[in-house]
Amino acid sequence: MTITATRHDRRMYAIMNRRDMQALGRTAARRRAWVAAHIALTAASVALWLGSVHLGPLWMPFALLALVLPWCVAMGAINGATRGLLELRGRMLDERQLVERDRVRAIAHRITLGLLFAGAAGTGLAAWLGGVRYDGGVLFPALFALLVTHWMLPAWVACLRVQDDLPDEVADEALETAARD
Repeated sequence: MTITATRHDRRMYAIMNRRDMQALGRTAARRRAWVAAHIALTAASVALWLGSVHLGPLWMPFALLALVLPWCVAMGAINGATRGLLELRGRMLDERQLVERDRVRAIAHRITLGLLFAGAAGTGLAAWLGGVRYDGGVLFPALFALLVTHWMLPAWVACLRVQDDLPDEVADEALETAARD
């Protein structure tokens, strides 16, 4: 049974594969910079949201709104660099991309597992050896930060794993050589 691409699929594919956006993540250094910026913006957004919920200063929601646009631009650059690996439906990806998406998710899962283990071991050791007591006020922010990390980590891993594109001249020569053979 073959499934044809819907209008939504074709539109998302076109958005995720725009040539003008691919220049933003053409090199590994640029992709690392976008991921670092996105991590910083995500951490700041989480901190501001948690602060506005628990502390209540009036300026925090406005500061959070100011971070939305740069966060979306950074996420768009990451999606453009990965060519929509995690955003497109499976029927729009080829076999290589499907394997890479599974690999990215597995790596992100292992990293999240490591973070969970480190957090559980750290809090357990602090309580057992140091007599530290935890109240419920710490639990929600920690779990929320972990949730956001679990949500964003596959995109960050996918962007960091993208291979550099060949320069245009090398790609053109390779196409000409392949056409002659």
